[in-house]
Amino acid sequence: VEVVESGGGLVQPGGSLRLSCTASGFRVGDYAIGWVRQAPGKEREGGSCISSADTTTYYTEFVRGRFIISRDNAKNTVDLQMNSLSPEDTAVYYCGPISGHRLCPVPRDINRYVEVRGQGTLVTVSS
Repeated sequence: VEVVESGGGLVQPGGSLRLSCTASGFRVGDYAIGWVRQAPGKEREGGSCISSADTTTYYTEFVRGRFIISRDNAKNTVDLQMNSLSPEDTAVYYCGPISGHRLCPVPRDINRYVEVRGQGTLVTVSS
């Protein structure tokens, strides 16, 4: 089971980025998939999740309304569209399955259940 996160980079405040999570060894359609992040010097925190059972999406409050998570079963990817970025969004972003579960946990538990498998992709928001 492996995932590769991509799409990070440097963006100005207010800008947008689209991250992609490419899975191998499992199908993204079989599990709920989440995105989490870890800012420099801070603990990892949760962000977004998409259920496989019904494609319902969940967001923690600090990304709700700005980030959109989506899944492409044919490509075996889960993307994270990030809009209205601020310096506080600077972090390494990771994706991973919530193994054994097709439904997402409540938003406050996304970080707890996402299995991080990749190296992450760095997002830097700065002018």
